[in-house]
Amino acid sequence: MTMTTKPYAESCDQNREPILSVIRPLFDDRQRVLEIGSGTGQHAVYFAAALPHLTWYTSDCAEYHAGIRLWLEEAALPNVRAPLPLDVARSEWPALDVDAVFSANTAHIMHWPEVEAMFAGVGRLLQTGGLFVLYGPFNYQGRFTSDSNARFDGWLKGRDPGMGVRDFEALERLAVAAGMALLNDYPMPANNRILCWRRR
Repeated sequence: MTMTTKPYAESCDQNREPILSVIRPLFDDRQRVLEIGSGTGQHAVYFAAALPHLTWYTSDCAEYHAGIRLWLEEAALPNVRAPLPLDVARSEWPALDVDAVFSANTAHIMHWPEVEAMFAGVGRLLQTGGLFVLYGPFNYQGRFTSDSNARFDGWLKGRDPGMGVRDFEALERLAVAAGMALLNDYPMPANNRILCWRRR
């Protein structure tokens, strides 16, 4: 029997407070949030503890579930749900009644067909007025917003040519096709952004 070590991502500790400052007012009138790509589970327990009025649904590919569960078990929060199996391009999406979807640092790791599948899936899942909140680095008009993002893009493509920092305009086209309208584009520390769309 192999023991799973609780996973840890330093970036989650670094970006959680700036993200919370944006999502707190956005999610103030929300009840149920699906997180796509919960990763280590760190964001889920931090945001759910800070926003106790929400039910926070974690999800990711199956190989990450054991690590997410360790964070959830340690936090023992009543408003976080066990990870759902969700590979955006291959899985059957969970039949959830949620009024917001959150995802951090996923679009640049997914291949483009997976990004397309994520937006289409979110569009199907959300009812009118539902929010899709996406955090990460993005390009504008095909240009990097910083040298560090350009280096990061190079590092990603060195690992996997299908990865890369995505263009805002391409994501916006996917959102429009999925029935969503841009609500706001928030500048974040370390040359990241939060994009928020509302289901029409």
